[in-house]
This record gives sequence, structure tokens and C-alpha cells, in this order.
Amino acid sequence: MDKEEILKRANAYINEEKDERFSNEVKELIAKEDYKELEDRFYQTLEFGTGGLRGIMGGGTNRMNTLEINLATQGLANYVLKAFPEKAKNGTLSAVIAYDSRLNSDVFAEATALIFAANGIKAYLFSGLRPTPELSFAIKTLGAQTGVVVTASHNPRMYNGYKAYWDNGAQVIEPHDKGIIEEVNKVKDVKTMTRTEAISKGLLQIIDKEIDEKFWEMCKAQLFRPDLIKAKAKDVRIVYTPLHGTGAMHVEKVLGDLGLNVITVPEQREPDGRFPTVEKPNPEEKPALKLAVELATKEKADGLMATDPDADRFGTAFPDKDGNFVLLSGNQMGALLMDYVLLSRKELGKMPANPAIIRSIVTSPFGDYICKKYGVTMLECLTGFKWIAAIEDSFEKDGSYNYVFGLEESYGYKVEKEVMDKDGVSAAAMCAEMILYWRSQGKSLLEHLDELYKEFGYFEDRAISQNFPGASGGETMKNMMASMRANPPAALGGEKVVKIRDCMNDPNLPKSNVLQFYLESGTIVSARPSGTEPKIKFYINSMVPAGDGSDAWFADAKKKAAALCDGISSDIQKIIDAAK
Repeated sequence: MDKEEILKRANAYINEEKDERFSNEVKELIAKEDYKELEDRFYQTLEFGTGGLRGIMGGGTNRMNTLEINLATQGLANYVLKAFPEKAKNGTLSAVIAYDSRLNSDVFAEATALIFAANGIKAYLFSGLRPTPELSFAIKTLGAQTGVVVTASHNPRMYNGYKAYWDNGAQVIEPHDKGIIEEVNKVKDVKTMTRTEAISKGLLQIIDKEIDEKFWEMCKAQLFRPDLIKAKAKDVRIVYTPLHGTGAMHVEKVLGDLGLNVITVPEQREPDGRFPTVEKPNPEEKPALKLAVELATKEKADGLMATDPDADRFGTAFPDKDGNFVLLSGNQMGALLMDYVLLSRKELGKMPANPAIIRSIVTSPFGDYICKKYGVTMLECLTGFKWIAAIEDSFEKDGSYNYVFGLEESYGYKVEKEVMDKDGVSAAAMCAEMILYWRSQGKSLLEHLDELYKEFGYFEDRAISQNFPGASGGETMKNMMASMRANPPAALGGEKVVKIRDCMNDPNLPKSNVLQFYLESGTIVSARPSGTEPKIKFYINSMVPAGDGSDAWFADAKKKAAALCDGISSDIQKIIDAAK
């Protein structure tokens, strides 16, 4: 992009952006003649991806700022008005807005609410920060037609985002996402009004405890063994960290009501968008849990739990026989929760007809074997909990299956039907009960996980991420995927590739830029460019088929899986290096 085009876009942005914090940033860059930075800020406009609208905060069309929020909301409002003409005509449209602890989240959320109000859509705005799963719950509880949560989930501190939801409580998918973008691109004027005017006209309502209390009760209602919890909960000590996000209010309340002894990491308890104790507020990242592990070790806790800033992701660690805390992967905790839900439903006579579990295509097939044991159907979907919600939603319409659980490898789980997104709060409650159950059987969670491996085979998972920032980054990722399609690897990690799945032409899935390579052992390697960040991710789901279940087999299986993952990782790095 030449300098003339950069300056044209930059000046157009300055004229439209009413928030001087962001417009002044661009003015300063123009004064400095920093065309490299200006190009990065203006070479594209943020679009809805797998997580909605997300980007680094700052001035520019390729940044999260008040103008982008306003345009997105006006476009969303226009789309909602067209999608629900009868409700628009009689003035009964409504939207729910929530926000997390990130910088500017409260400002962006109020701007969103006032634009909805000015368009005749009643806005329910939470009085303070709330987690993403509660936003989904509130949409269904209040019968709203849409909703927005301002969050960048687990991303680094410089990011913020905007997730748009539909009337079923799930994030928007096709055709709504594309329809909203079309409306956003047509926006010429943004309607808004003052907070005082919106409240006086009944177009803005502040909500809090009336939704909070229902959400807490819903989370506790999912549990299977209240008598066990009542009798034994006081014996369990849980160290918890919300990673400076929204989780403390809900996790402490729900686990506290159950009688558990919850010790929250003091340095990370208070909401803080600067995330002063972590580089990335992500429970998937080992460094983010350093303080929690130290406290859990000191307190001799029975478990460690963590949620990300918007409390939809749930991470865990548990002590081994030597008291050292072992961090579980999203696939491992997903398998444990799935096994516990199915075991409990079977034992207690609560298994519905035609039960089904839904997982993303990059989630380990470990759970498929568990499902087969219980006679439960496992269904696959694209990455992003909105796709899990879409399949679950289809069950309600065609009666084909009954939903019992959903999971993603990226620490996402959903045990309930009342929330149509992953939920770290209800997952924490179910995990606590699971700890108590296996303790009553004389086992720890880690011991039971080993039992599952010995029964179904050993699974090891790794993820490799490579960032490709800037205007050239997207082109590099595009070329890498094109190269792998044209010249796919014949082998990975020394194992022959026996099948290739291209999700751009898989009849069972919506089109998605994902490639999967199936190896001889049953191992799956997936390549997927992110929909919201300038990076590509490779997922390795290795498998060593079940043997005799002995300790010797188990030790050997771990070595084989590690060696295979090492070999595959090396081959992936060669692919990445060749693309740079």
C-alpha cells in the first residue's frame, strides 16, 4: 500500500473517530511519518472471525477502538432490525451487553448499549464486569434477540474484542456473521443518545443480581451428587485464580455455596486490564499459573483451578503422589469431565435417549473411545464453541440427539444447556464434584486419568503456534496453506500420511481453511490459521493404541508418543521455516 493511500485512510479515520485518545494516536504517527506502523493500522478493516471482532487497541481501522465498536454496533443493530421485523415494528427488540476487565471494556460496552438504545432496541447493560457465559445465559433468560460481550478472552493485555451473539444465546454464525459485516460496511451514520435519555425512555436497563443469582443456581443445578458434596466438600481445598478477570465473583460464590474451601490467589484476584502478574492471562500457558501453583503447593491443596479474563476457559492442575502439581491439558480435563458426566448419567439413570457429545475437529479423539464405551454418539464441528452451539441448537429443531456435553481442546467445556458457549464457572463446579467422587472411590483424578489411558490407549497432544504479523503476514499464511494443499507431506514424524482431510471441501462441515493429516497410528495433525489473530496453529493429537494395560505398556506408550510428537514438531517447523 503506497503512502498516498495510507494517508487517505488515516485522515478519513481521524475525521470519523470521535474519541480523541485514538484519533490523536494516528495524528502522532502521521507527524512522525511512521508509515510502517500506519500501514499495519490501515491495510485492512477488522472483520468477524471465529471469536467475533478482535484486535490490538489503538487508532486505525485494523485496531480496536471506539469508532470500530460504533460501526460494528450500528451494523449489528441494522441487521437485527431487519431480521426481526415484527418485533422492530412493535418495539420489543432487546439486546444484552456485558464486558470484562480489559482496558476500555466498560467504555466500549456503554457505547454499544447507547447505540442499541438509539435504534429502538432496549439494552440490558450489566452494572459491572461479568463473564462471557453469563452473557449467553442472560440472552436466553431475558429473551433478547442479540447480545454483545466486550472481551478479548485470553489474549495479551494490548488486545480487546467484541463478540456478537444471537437470540439462541450463541455467537453469530453464517449467515448472520456475513450479514452483519455487510451492514457494517454500509454504515454512514451512527445513532446514539445519552445514558440519561436512554434510561428515561426505558431503552437502557442496568442488570446485576437478578441475573447473577439465577446463573449461580443454574451452575449448581448441573451437579449429580449433592449429598456427596454436602457430606465431603469441607474436606477439599481448592486454590483458584481468575487471572485478574471476571471469574472470582462467580467461582468463589458457586464453590463457596457448595461448601468447598476456596483459596484465591491474592495477587490475581482483583480485576485489572493491565494483567500485572502475567504476560498472557491464559490458563493454557504454564507461566500464567506460576503464582497459583506456588500457593497450591504451600497450602497442600487438593486441586488448582483457573479461569481466563472472561471466565469461559477453565484450566486445572492436581498434585501427584509426591505433591508436585501437574497441569492438565484441555484434552485431558475434557476426557475426565466427559467420562464423569457419562458415568454419572448411567449410574443415576439420567442418560437421555440418543445422547450426543460434540467436540471440535482439533480436539483429541480420546473422547471418542470413551463415548463408544457408553454408547454415546460423538459429533465433530469446526473450531469455536459457536459451532458446538449450532449443532446443539439443531438437536432442538430436529430431535435427532440429546446434548450431554461439549468440549474444545482450548480449555473449553459446556455441561449445561442454559448457556450456549463454553463456561468456566459450571466446569469448576463439575470438576469439584468429580474430585470428591473419585476420592470416594479411593482415587485421585490423576490416577483415574491413567486408568483411562490404560483402557483406551495413550494420547499426547501438542500445539505449535507461529505468528505472522503485519500486512505481509496474512499472505504468508495463505501461501503456506496453499503449498500444503498442492504438495502435502507424505509422512510426518516418520509415520506415513494415510488420509488428508481438507475442510474447504468436506461435505460434513461448513467451509473452513483447515487441513488435517491422518497418520498410520491414528495420530492426527491439523493446520489452522487463526480467524482472529495473525497466526497459524498446528495441532498434534498423537495416539498409541491400547495394549495390555500394564505399567510397562504405559511407560512404553508414553515414550513412543513423546518421540512421535518430537518428530512431527520437527517436520512442522521445517514447513514454517520454508514459508518465512
